[in-house]
Amino acid sequence: MDTIYLDNNATTQVDPAVFEAIKPYFTELYGNPSSMHRFGGQVGATLKQARASVASLLGCEPEEIIFTSCGSESDNTAIRSALNARPDRRHIVTTAVEHPAILSLCKYLEKKDGYEVTYLGTDEYGRLDLEEYKTALRPDTAIVSVMWANNETGNIYPIEEMAQIAKEHDVIFHTDAVQAVGKVDIDLSRVPVDMLSLSGHKLHAPKGVGALFVRKRLPFRPFLIGGHQERSRRAGTENTTGIIALGKACELAREHMAEENTEVKRLRDKLEKGLLAAIPDSKLNGDPEHRLPNTANISFGYVEGEAILLMMDQLGIAASSGSACTSGSLEPSHVLRAMGVPFTFAHGSIRFSLSRFNTEKEIDFVVETLPPIIANLRKLSPFSADKQAPACTKSFSE
Repeated sequence: MDTIYLDNNATTQVDPAVFEAIKPYFTELYGNPSSMHRFGGQVGATLKQARASVASLLGCEPEEIIFTSCGSESDNTAIRSALNARPDRRHIVTTAVEHPAILSLCKYLEKKDGYEVTYLGTDEYGRLDLEEYKTALRPDTAIVSVMWANNETGNIYPIEEMAQIAKEHDVIFHTDAVQAVGKVDIDLSRVPVDMLSLSGHKLHAPKGVGALFVRKRLPFRPFLIGGHQERSRRAGTENTTGIIALGKACELAREHMAEENTEVKRLRDKLEKGLLAAIPDSKLNGDPEHRLPNTANISFGYVEGEAILLMMDQLGIAASSGSACTSGSLEPSHVLRAMGVPFTFAHGSIRFSLSRFNTEKEIDFVVETLPPIIANLRKLSPFSADKQAPACTKSFSE
């Protein structure tokens, strides 16, 4: 059975060109890039090239890139560095719809270390209120961390404006751009972001490699202490194959950026329009305009998202639930809760996330087969269309 893979916000296929680029570094060019001899030195030269490729995609200088193991490490490093660099500041500003890599750390810092955190809310479309943001900034604010694009809804946030406001208040600004890099044009020579996180496996590189942009002259405190790697900013022997793969993936992302925002977007629009037209009591979650070109989060009322996923999986369709439910739990996604999505819709949310490897035929198959699945599941649902369940109104901090 062929798989129709529509879960690219979770992870992506390694591009064949990326795989070919790294193969020699497993069995032939396996030297340690920090070694003094030429055998290791040639690997070090390739890492330098990879760093330049990542910097080129982001519009920054190569020396502003620190390679990490993943987006979560980059996020943790950024926030902890800002707090350690400004120990007199005990306040953090973030949003209620961030990735757990940010939210879980902030909750930990609140509970264990006594930091105060402001979680910005959203409207029903998942949009932020800039006036609320401005009001949240204080003299003791150490860092603002706001994602460039939301991993569940695809919403793109006004990062340039928010970073500028933070700069005017002398506050460090970090953005988790894991979902945005490769899909959104990012130019850090123009946007006053201080730190930016990315992850390789979201843009067709392997899992286990990420990067953190740290602007020149920004006070920085390393998360991992040890050797001299990454100019003593991140200790540990370099993940050479992962870094080389990330560099190649960034080169390819530049080449395919226009395709992401035209062809991938066209297929995404066809998918969501077809499903919304064919399935009653369905709704799009998120900002219909300012959104990643590959992401559609759709709620199907009065059914469980997990049941939908299981039925789709039997047909070879891979997507993900917008609900964070686990067995025995009735808690919906914190993102949809923050948006106030009604209970009976929040639990039936599915995130479809496409890539340039998806085809028209695949989209046609999903549009044809999903409506009968929803109809059959609704016959078994404890809710019916004439029942109204209360909206989800709890915030993440509750």
